[in-house]
Amino acid sequence: MKTAAVVLAGGSGKRMGTSTPKQYLPLRGVPLICHALRTFEESFIDEIVLVVTPGDEEKCREEIVERYGFGKVKHIVAGGKERYHSVMNGVKAVSTDADYIFIHDGARALIRTEVLERALADVKEYRASVVAVPAKDTVKIADEEHFVLDTPKRTAVWQMQTPQVFEAALIREAYLRLEKQEAELLARGVEITDDAMIVELCTDARVHLVMGAYDNIKITTPEDLGYAEWILEKLCKND
Repeated sequence: MKTAAVVLAGGSGKRMGTSTPKQYLPLRGVPLICHALRTFEESFIDEIVLVVTPGDEEKCREEIVERYGFGKVKHIVAGGKERYHSVMNGVKAVSTDADYIFIHDGARALIRTEVLERALADVKEYRASVVAVPAKDTVKIADEEHFVLDTPKRTAVWQMQTPQVFEAALIREAYLRLEKQEAELLARGVEITDDAMIVELCTDARVHLVMGAYDNIKITTPEDLGYAEWILEKLCKND
């Protein structure tokens, strides 16, 4: 069995209020992206494909991969216009003999090995597995004028995280079909927000939810960065 990870490390620093892309901002003394890469590097994952902002390939190779010794990073590829284009580029770069592909947002720097292990066990059984956590708050469905339309049962609402994990053949098939159906889907107003949605739209496979971790946060704003620092400090003290 061979496992691969596609780690997304593109984006800008707009919501961070900085000219430095968030993946390069320091988190406990090292670039933010290094934390997620280190977890994958030290896990059972066999191969990592790093997807970066176009033009940053050599920068990431020298300043991230080589400097911090990420030997499992086999390819560094440029991202695309939308997130799903970036994932598509990453999936295409994964070795053809991979059995399972983990797709992870590098901004989720606090991903832990035990979550990866739960996801692997789950995808072996269900073919398509998404790390997620049950919603703690009541969720409302609103119309365009912000009036409430519905209140879904809270126990049925989960908040999606990454990694999202798939049989390699399944996610390759899904993205191949997406390439053919993209124009039609966009014309219908479909907004593609994650990889699970592509599997749902383009294949007959059902996506299973596997328990993630509430501290597996996506770092997007300065407040998130401060919270991540606090979480890491707490984890270090517990160790």
